[in-house]
Amino acid sequence: MSSPGHPNQFALLAQRRFAPFFWTQFLGAGNDNLFKFAFTVMVTYQLQVSWLPPAQAGLAIGALFILPFVLFSATSGQLADKLDKTLLMRWVKNLEIAIMALAGWGFMQAEVPVLLACVFLMGLHSTLFGPVKFAYLPQQLNERELTGGNGMVEMGTFVAILLGNVAGGLLIATPQVGASHVAMAALGVALLGRLTAQAIPLTPATDPGLQINWNPVSETWRNLKLAHEQLAVFRSLLGISWMWFFGAVFLANFPSFAKEVLHGNEQVASLLLVVFSIGIGVGSLLCEVLSKRHVEIGLVPLGAIGMSVFAIDLYVAAHALPPVTQQLGLAEFLAQHAHWRVLADLCLLALFAGLYSVPMYALIQLRAQPTHRARIIAANNILNALFMIASSVLAGALLGAGLSIPEIFLAVGLANAVVAAYIFLVVPEYLLRFIAFMLSRLVYRYRLRGDEHIPTSGPALLVCNHVSFIDAVLLMAASPRPIRFIMDHRIFATPVLGWLFRLAKCIPIAPQKDDPATYEAAFAQARAVLADGELLGIFPEGGITRDGSLQPFKGGVMKIVEGLPDVPVVPLALQNLWGSFFSRVERGEAMVKPFRRGLFSRVGLVAGAPLAAAEVSPERLRNEVSALLAS
Repeated sequence: MSSPGHPNQFALLAQRRFAPFFWTQFLGAGNDNLFKFAFTVMVTYQLQVSWLPPAQAGLAIGALFILPFVLFSATSGQLADKLDKTLLMRWVKNLEIAIMALAGWGFMQAEVPVLLACVFLMGLHSTLFGPVKFAYLPQQLNERELTGGNGMVEMGTFVAILLGNVAGGLLIATPQVGASHVAMAALGVALLGRLTAQAIPLTPATDPGLQINWNPVSETWRNLKLAHEQLAVFRSLLGISWMWFFGAVFLANFPSFAKEVLHGNEQVASLLLVVFSIGIGVGSLLCEVLSKRHVEIGLVPLGAIGMSVFAIDLYVAAHALPPVTQQLGLAEFLAQHAHWRVLADLCLLALFAGLYSVPMYALIQLRAQPTHRARIIAANNILNALFMIASSVLAGALLGAGLSIPEIFLAVGLANAVVAAYIFLVVPEYLLRFIAFMLSRLVYRYRLRGDEHIPTSGPALLVCNHVSFIDAVLLMAASPRPIRFIMDHRIFATPVLGWLFRLAKCIPIAPQKDDPATYEAAFAQARAVLADGELLGIFPEGGITRDGSLQPFKGGVMKIVEGLPDVPVVPLALQNLWGSFFSRVERGEAMVKPFRRGLFSRVGLVAGAPLAAAEVSPERLRNEVSALLAS
């Protein structure tokens, strides 16, 4: 994996390992929507097809496009794991050219059955491309680039959807030559996508010996079972699918919301889509900035909170609109201040949806087994499709039961809060990382150095000085993976913090002379954590410093690594925490004087180069941490 440094995610567009791939997926998403929207407009406004009424055209086209995701995602995931991903992408783009050539003929001849078949085939094209797209990124980008890369792809996809819809609508509306213009544009975009795919670097297969199981039902079930072995991955699949359920309710109801609630024309409906797309794009790009170029799943609860808050406020804003007696054009709509609140709610709702989804995609890519990654992503695509279908059915049922569109938005916003709370309680890592994220951004100005030494895979023992009651939380904020900590059993009796550390599955330890059973159980659990390939954190001073100085390291670290000579030991140093609210001070206790040093005081964490377990001793580790404190 190449990992050249870059200042931000936009610099990836100058690198061959990302730029050709980005433009290939951008053009593919744009062409999907150019073709679908042009076809929808044609059968809605220009043709009279008795067996496809205009009111049903959009639903039929959407259903045909989604159907291949349900039927063929399991097979496409296997192909993406078995074959070189770049060669597979080029083959898929060849398929797109053939489909668009056939669709061009269908447009020019006004052959609706042919165009419906092309909708299904373009759904197949996207089904084949989806798993390889998301499995490609973790093979080409390192952990520090993965969030930014996913944010760029998410932003690019929604911008492409927006541009494709606008282009399709404008081209098909051109008098007399609209169909031919759509045919030429769709084929041209497909050819350009194939050209960019040619520049994507080869990406070797992760499981070339895989035997393809052509039964989509059994293969999908097997992939979901694989994902379920890693609970955080499986819950992320459900979380992403819920986001598509949530978003589909809004996207599907924009035309009716614009017409019936906002009393706007088609331009107003298009404006809602533009604002929503901008919000998703901005939120996706913000992920790298807020996560400090790590996979930061602490953003997911923040995104979920924002999604619910602004969905509920959208309902309130819709009920505060002034009465309107005529249909409003775009200028008239924007002239009323009450409508700006609606637009702000939509934009912020979409922005937080971007914050919610991008870290989940990155977590799946980072933690799924590389040999099964594409198949797990394929299973995710099936779940997404099923959740989107369910959202359409449920929204239709609620409308049929007499609910208004704003009331549906309110119901989805409230349901989102319930679903999010369930996910975060079942997988507390999300909640823990959210707390760590908020603490390291809102209470302190937290600076990380040397965090590339904290491994993104495999076992490691993290050894740190102990300054405050929230040292473990700050270490959580520095690692893209969960850390299990050994902690003094007495801290579990501390209100709030004790609950937090139990949620994090911290390992209680007591002095051997006081409780030999707890003492031995702690070391047994610690060695099991390392044997399972996880991260273990310890504070070898044995307690929080009372004078701010580094205390002698106890010998427990040697007992932990005994028999594990290959486990790396990473020295860490927390800087400038002494004297803060959560630390003790001379002649005083911790957490008794709020804002002792004010908000946003500077603190830091420095990670040193890993040491081999066979080379460490308490004295050497203390010297390493002491040197980091002085750096």
